[in-house]
Amino acid sequence: MRVQNRKDEPAAYETQIIQTIRQDEAGTTQGAKLIQAGELVAFPTETVYGLGADGLNGEAVAKIFLAKGRPADNPLIEHVAKKSDVRQLWRRIPKQAQVLMDTFWPGPLTLIAPKSDCVPDAVTAGLDTVAVRMPQNKTARSLIQKSGVPIAAPSANRSGRPSPTTAQHVFEDMNGRIPLILDGGPCKYGVESTVLSLAGEPTILRPGAITREMLAAAIGEVGVSKSVLEPMREGETAASPGMKYKHYAPNAEVIVVLGSPEQTAKRINSLIREAEAEGKICEIAATEQTKHFYKGKKHIVLGDRDEPVTLCTKLFSVLRDMDTRADVIFAEGIPAEDEGLAYMNRLLRAAGFHVIDASQA
Repeated sequence: MRVQNRKDEPAAYETQIIQTIRQDEAGTTQGAKLIQAGELVAFPTETVYGLGADGLNGEAVAKIFLAKGRPADNPLIEHVAKKSDVRQLWRRIPKQAQVLMDTFWPGPLTLIAPKSDCVPDAVTAGLDTVAVRMPQNKTARSLIQKSGVPIAAPSANRSGRPSPTTAQHVFEDMNGRIPLILDGGPCKYGVESTVLSLAGEPTILRPGAITREMLAAAIGEVGVSKSVLEPMREGETAASPGMKYKHYAPNAEVIVVLGSPEQTAKRINSLIREAEAEGKICEIAATEQTKHFYKGKKHIVLGDRDEPVTLCTKLFSVLRDMDTRADVIFAEGIPAEDEGLAYMNRLLRAAGFHVIDASQA
């Protein structure tokens, strides 16, 4: 059921959840009908949950921005069911694109190339390029295929909040704002796809599970945008989702502490004493290597510092969980290398680049 609100507010819905693990056929069929009718559907992918609309319908795409409270200058990603669909969305296929699609699709890699005329400006935030990916998740691809159109989708959360890795996270942010959530269980990777621009020299605009090293093995030298680990410069245009200054953030203050495991834990414990003296409730996003330093302190172990993929998988979920209790969240930084680049990209933006170097006295 839908109730139309004012034009500057999203329509009000009785949001339905369908578990696609048991009802994938029914769920994706219903979702496809909604997409074709110009409505929004939240769906699982292997990275995070997406909030989808008909990617060729500018009016439908506009509802995404309204439902999320997302700035209009933040572009979206077009999701396709098969590789050949890119011909509809790109003016030309860059020479490296076919190699990358054959190597990594379906999977957590988004490619940017010059857009065709059929892609609405609302999808690209007025840019002359469009980001496209083919998800690995079978529910996502079934929804796209049945809809008969590419599905434009950012993450299915309120703008700026930690991205959703379960249907419950989507429901917390989007209940009443969208008609349907397809529940496919927890996401495999827990962070958004790698975004690689092929509009010029290959450059990573957002890191993810497909690392620079993996991409370079397929096509040769790959650059990394400065904005991956630094705030965007004033006046700089976001060429990819996830490039904004503060993103993925809970309401609680997030502080990143960098250093060796021992240095980091020592500084965090000191900072907690200061914060608790001010009456603040603190929690720690810890690692396996440091958990023994935090006895008696509220902490959750994200994973292994030496295996950053384990940290990525739990990061958004833990930030959401801690946000229900904490005023301040202290999170351990790690070297921004290989999979660690994706983890630090998300963590730094969640903290608004509030970083303390524990190696400095």
